[in-house]
Amino acid sequence: MSEIFNIFQKRKPQDRQIKKQRILADIREKNSLVVSYLIEKSDREIEVEFQHLKVGDFIIGDIAVERKTASDFISSIFDKRLENQLEEIKQYPEYFLILEGDINEVDFANKNALRGFLLSIITKYHVPILYSKDEEETAIFLLLLAKKQLHPKEPNIRQNKRVFSKQEQLQYVLEGFPGIGSKTAKKLLSHFHTIKNIMNASQDELKELIGKKAEIFKLVDEQY
Repeated sequence: MSEIFNIFQKRKPQDRQIKKQRILADIREKNSLVVSYLIEKSDREIEVEFQHLKVGDFIIGDIAVERKTASDFISSIFDKRLENQLEEIKQYPEYFLILEGDINEVDFANKNALRGFLLSIITKYHVPILYSKDEEETAIFLLLLAKKQLHPKEPNIRQNKRVFSKQEQLQYVLEGFPGIGSKTAKKLLSHFHTIKNIMNASQDELKELIGKKAEIFKLVDEQY
């Protein structure tokens, strides 16, 4: 007797095509504990693939990740590797540096110089830093990032909406004039109270209050 197909029977997991997210790992990371934890903790949605990466240690989607242990971080400062690596990962739309371990435990005499370089990573190179206590936590961060890439949240259409107060709206209008910052805008509004009064004020009145910046308000009488 031939088998009757049950349309209500649940499909086996292997019958479904599972969407996967790749974590590209540089071949030099192959023997690291980070990769061991990645493989151990990943599920069927995440796969680790090794490549000779020219930039970064890990690539997840459009995000480049540079990983540094505390000791390697110190040595890469001295041999200038880190400066090049920080510039190179900016080829990707998004990027960050994972600093693994406690740099305070590394034998390094000038701690202030080290802190200064950490600040320059953010202020000069504009690269975000993520701190990780060890290889396992680094792997967890990478897996979470891969999951977020695989299952992005639905954007909230009101997320970027900001409700301005009446005072903020008035200040916002004035700051649209070149050379008029928040301090000058507040000064004008405190003195004249309304934008209409500012526009109707004479150049002498404006110059007395804000000096040469008053010149920009001559635009009000100009034709397009």
